[in-house]
Amino acid sequence: MSDLVVAPIAALIEAYYGELRSYASRKLRNPVAAEDVVQEAWLRFASSGNDKIANPRAYLYRLVGNLVIDQQRREQTRLGAAAQPSDHLDVVDETADTERQLMARQRLALLTKAVFELPPRCRDCFILRRFDDLEPDEIAKRMGISRNMVEKHLRHALVHCARRLSEGD
Repeated sequence: MSDLVVAPIAALIEAYYGELRSYASRKLRNPVAAEDVVQEAWLRFASSGNDKIANPRAYLYRLVGNLVIDQQRREQTRLGAAAQPSDHLDVVDETADTERQLMARQRLALLTKAVFELPPRCRDCFILRRFDDLEPDEIAKRMGISRNMVEKHLRHALVHCARRLSEGD
């Protein structure tokens, strides 16, 4: 992805990140899950052919809305599975598409490489948030920085990872 495309994505993140997070938080009633949904939306937006989107704000709201619905369905499924024992837990999906699996592995390798390219503090924030599932306030306490700095590091990591993923496409 060229710098000409990345700059508008970074500007869009700066402009809409907070309002999209608030929107998702209202829908999910869970600010942690809302932040995850918004970050996933930005990753998908950046790795898609977003240069042809006439109204990025509307597109992002639709994308976040769809991811909120997906999150709610996963939560309902998880709660349903916890309430009812299942005989299907050991069933292996043998219909999985090999090409899709290969593409997923390649994207995971790109993402892993992108994460390790981040500056150390930025990388630590990203890992604590996305992999250790810590809230920004907890990350700030652990790292001895402000919540705003944590959010800045997370936005930077998001832009960087999205750029690397789109370069790999």
